[in-house]
Amino acid sequence: MRETKDRKNKLYKSFGYAFEGIGNTILHERNMQIHCTVTVLVVIFGFILKISLLEWFVCLLLFALVLSLELVNTALEAVVDLVTTEKKPLAKKAKDAAAGAVLMSAIIAAILGGIIFFPKLWVFIFG
Repeated sequence: MRETKDRKNKLYKSFGYAFEGIGNTILHERNMQIHCTVTVLVVIFGFILKISLLEWFVCLLLFALVLSLELVNTALEAVVDLVTTEKKPLAKKAKDAAAGAVLMSAIIAAILGGIIFFPKLWVFIFG
């Protein structure tokens, strides 16, 4: 019985740490704040333009991809900064690659968002 209780406490704590990491990243990382703002705007426009269920699924997957990669990028940058304060080529390579992954996902999300939203926006404006 005690083992089950200990396991639940650990699970509860791990969720707490995860939410703390998300909240800390939103509060302190400018790029995450930008991604969250865009996410909110997409949700608002999604309701206004009445995107389909499939289009919502695509948007939700893109939100998850971009926001998750930004969290991983932030974590990787923190670890690299923890390991060295010197300018090292491998540290730069790691940070640049992680930032590149976020950028790549954001570009693809913007392209797919354009494919979903521009036709609906055109009809909404020009009828």
